[in-house]
Amino acid sequence: MNTEERLFKQFGTALLTLPQLAQLLNRSPAGLRITLAGTNELALKLRPARRKLGRRVYYDTADVSRALDAAGSGGMNGQT
Repeated sequence: MNTEERLFKQFGTALLTLPQLAQLLNRSPAGLRITLAGTNELALKLRPARRKLGRRVYYDTADVSRALDAAGSGGMNGQT
């Protein structure tokens, strides 16, 4: 099972909310929001996954899985 399939099975949707993405990365939603507003490596990798539907912001599961795969097995937050 690849990363995209695992994320879809875990969250049941093709678009992740910020709290779901924060849970996936073991971060608080407020901390992730601040991180994504910056110009760090995590923000640059996840910005292409960002989708706005009206005022809501979602993150494409396929793009997130590609970013996670590119970051390696340790994940983007440096945890193993």
